[in-house]
Amino acid sequence: MDNRRRHDIDALRILAFALLILYHSAMVYVADWGFHIKSDYTAEWLQWPMIALNRWRMPLLFMISGIAIGLTRAGDHRLRFAATRSWRLLLPLIFGMFVVVPPQTWIQIITQFGYAGGFSHFYKLYVTAGLCRDGQCLTTPTWNHLWYLAYLWPYTMLLLVLMPALRRMRAWMEPRARSAIAGWLLVVAPAAWMIFVQLWLMPRYPESHALLGDWTVHAESLPLFLLGYLLAASQWFWTWVERRRWKTLVAAVLAISLELGLRWLGGHPPADPLPEWTMHVSWGAVERIGRASYTWLALLAIFGWGRVLLDKPFHWLPYCTEAIFPWYVLHQTLIIAIAFMLIPKHLGPVVEPLLVVAGTIAGCLLLHECLIRRIGWLRPLFGLKRRSDLRQARDATPSIALPRHPSSHRAPGDTALAPVLESDPPSSH
Repeated sequence: MDNRRRHDIDALRILAFALLILYHSAMVYVADWGFHIKSDYTAEWLQWPMIALNRWRMPLLFMISGIAIGLTRAGDHRLRFAATRSWRLLLPLIFGMFVVVPPQTWIQIITQFGYAGGFSHFYKLYVTAGLCRDGQCLTTPTWNHLWYLAYLWPYTMLLLVLMPALRRMRAWMEPRARSAIAGWLLVVAPAAWMIFVQLWLMPRYPESHALLGDWTVHAESLPLFLLGYLLAASQWFWTWVERRRWKTLVAAVLAISLELGLRWLGGHPPADPLPEWTMHVSWGAVERIGRASYTWLALLAIFGWGRVLLDKPFHWLPYCTEAIFPWYVLHQTLIIAIAFMLIPKHLGPVVEPLLVVAGTIAGCLLLHECLIRRIGWLRPLFGLKRRSDLRQARDATPSIALPRHPSSHRAPGDTALAPVLESDPPSSH
């Protein structure tokens, strides 16, 4: 055991949010997928990489959030941790719903419903849930891409209640994890649960991101969040995913190939008649089985490869770890606003999306670097610690006993992973 920071978890979270900017930028251009604003330059081929990314991006973030708590001593001061988490999750959520998100909805009703009013007139309707037309209403105020914060808060509060029982479960699991069957259970049990969610819950409760009644998302996300906490400090788990990273990667590729292949065949049926036995197969169910299997296998592969490639003290980690939360809060509003300004200019299918992505990155960087991180009262509104808290954190030297990585080489002064969301979170489709 050694006391150190888990650089791979930090790096995976940063990379996941970097992909988020590309994902939501691509939502403007992917054909046949709804979004707040759509370009004239949509493309069907974008659906394939978007599906492959979509299947694991949110499950990864929920599991990382559970891992982050599992690598802290949150259980020693649960009430204080609950208060801190509530402040750092709910304040940015409320601020985002009333300040950051409204321009997204304003642009949406301009482009999709022909709204001609100014922002001040719109905002009065937004805060009073008065956006209705021809019997159809938009739910306002809304959290749009900030829905993850709305889900992470109750999950965290539930975890704190269950923490004593989960600690006992973790102590019971660890000595038994080295049995031959443990590896099979690690692969099969979560995948089987996700298959159940896809086959039974998804058709009945489609994803809504409305929190209440969103049973499919809860059934997938909450178990991964709790599982992340259980496995966070398990030396066996991290050794297992590292050693089997090639196998899980190949299996994940096969699973997504199954899903995408069946989707393609659904839109391009063969000219020759299929064998009679195929008429008795529910290909939609097979596709969902491939989807669920891919989600879990991709997570195992990502954690294994992250352990090998990312568990290093990269010089960019501290700055990017702080920047994640402000960039997360800002990015989708910037994407929609920039696309709204560029679409009428008809710049072409290459220049326009490149400018949307570049403008979003530049906007996030400038707002974070020049304003948010430097103005004390803005910091908590974007999920950052107050400067006084940062000074206290530097004076303290947190240490957590974590499993030693057999091939790692680190400076002995590295500290432990910051709790949950030094800047935790992510998206929306």
